[in-house]
Amino acid sequence: MRAEATFIGVEVDDAVAQDTAVATKLAEVCPVDIYAVEGGHTVLIEENLDECVLCGLCLDAAPDGAVRVLKLYDEGAALQRA
Repeated sequence: MRAEATFIGVEVDDAVAQDTAVATKLAEVCPVDIYAVEGGHTVLIEENLDECVLCGLCLDAAPDGAVRVLKLYDEGAALQRA
């Protein structure tokens, strides 16, 4: 799954998006509510994407490589884990 706004894009691996535990964790850790849980699955709240503060908490909450935060203003460069 992928969603884009003006400055930020987010990709979540489809298999991981179906995992209720990961979906819940993503929704809990995001300070700007980009992630939510519907029907036990991760959904992206597109109107919140550009509110991303690049904290990386979603990267830490998901399995390696399962979530990518893309800086569209920087030619789509992916946010790296700290």
